[in-house]
Amino acid sequence: MLWFQKKNEAIDTAPEKEEQISSSPSPSQAPQSGPGSSRQFCLNLIQESLSSNKKGVVLKLYLENFKQLNEIFGYDYCEQLLTNIVNYLETVIHVPVHRYIGVEFIAILESCSHGQAMTLAEEILAQFDRVWKVGNTDCLCSAQIGLCCYPGYATTPKEMLKCLDAAISRAGETGPNHAVCYDSTLHTLAVRKQTIAKYLRTALENQEIEVRYRPTYHTESGRFTRAEYYMRIFIKGLGMIGANEFLPIAEDSGQIRAVEYFALHQAGRCIEGLMAGNKEFESISLPISPVLLLQDDFIEEVRRVLERYHIPSGKLTLEIEESALTSASLALNMTMQELRDLGVDLVLNNFVSGYSSITSVLDLPINTLKLERSFMCQMDTNPKSIYIVEGLIHIAKNLELGVIAEGVETQEQVDALTQFACPYQQGFYFSPTVTEEVLFQVLGTTLEESRQIIAREKEKMRR
Repeated sequence: MLWFQKKNEAIDTAPEKEEQISSSPSPSQAPQSGPGSSRQFCLNLIQESLSSNKKGVVLKLYLENFKQLNEIFGYDYCEQLLTNIVNYLETVIHVPVHRYIGVEFIAILESCSHGQAMTLAEEILAQFDRVWKVGNTDCLCSAQIGLCCYPGYATTPKEMLKCLDAAISRAGETGPNHAVCYDSTLHTLAVRKQTIAKYLRTALENQEIEVRYRPTYHTESGRFTRAEYYMRIFIKGLGMIGANEFLPIAEDSGQIRAVEYFALHQAGRCIEGLMAGNKEFESISLPISPVLLLQDDFIEEVRRVLERYHIPSGKLTLEIEESALTSASLALNMTMQELRDLGVDLVLNNFVSGYSSITSVLDLPINTLKLERSFMCQMDTNPKSIYIVEGLIHIAKNLELGVIAEGVETQEQVDALTQFACPYQQGFYFSPTVTEEVLFQVLGTTLEESRQIIAREKEKMRR
């Protein structure tokens, strides 16, 4: 099969040595276009353009669903499809199109303005809205295009590729067949990511990561019986940064292992403290990055935490993002089974978020499903979504799985979830995130017993 290269993340924030751009082969010596063009040649080509005194735009095109096409139609079909696409691009662009890596292509548009480049990109993507014909077989191949003007934000090939990848990533957020030009808005976001990545490198050493917990309400017992681990950091000039923002940056910058292992031990200490205080609770859950699940020493690290903090079976829960199911499924399933064997409960987070089918849960050793937060928001605005939530809760129960609804904020949502007998509910309606000290006071209590404590915590969050 063809090698499939996933789209690069927007910003590579890991410290690394600037990539050496070789002087050989020169653009005039290397292949000028087509599927065989090399990565190094593209880097050299970008370097030559940036070193000139000319203005222009670098265009990068990424074929979005090519892996699926390759699996369906096979190698020969897709090789011919690539050839057809490159031929079409060169006909429209009137300059050589070079295969950078995998299914990513680079073209240098000399003396081209931003407006002209966007018009050209829109023309190209219009073709991708139609079928491609190879022999007697048609297919739909979607694409994203990133553009970056020069001179401007990039002074090296490495910087240019980061800009192009950021533009492609933003284009992908709006659906298939879109084009985005790297601009001041994207540059501001890039700088923000770099600032956060830089801060993370010292945050652990300086103990600057604030640990909090999100209590979970159990409707059947009428008490707070679980809690979810949460982190946030304060960065001067940026303000408070939540885990939802800085954890993906930690993944990109190679710091996710240190951050998540820190979190694993913090959750372990919390469980140990709750056990020592004879607190009644079901479990403490910790969201885990898909990257971490594939680390060679992850299972051993979990085992060390269980032994070090004397954690009984079922008291530690790990939350796995549904998006993790789209890759390395065999290795992931084995890791999940090993965790279950250790006595760790597993939650599938953001269930039915579009990454996998409902039937995928049949083969997974999971205990609980967590409904995607967006369902709660839609319940207030789209009455039809209520039937989806009800159906998912019934599916989970029939599969003998627990269900957690997160993001619960209104009385109407609570009423609907209670009507559907959703056993676990979590959100600002019940409690904001709290410190470990407050968690010790809240776990095991009823809403009435913890009413004053939670009211104070909500007031702090509003300030």
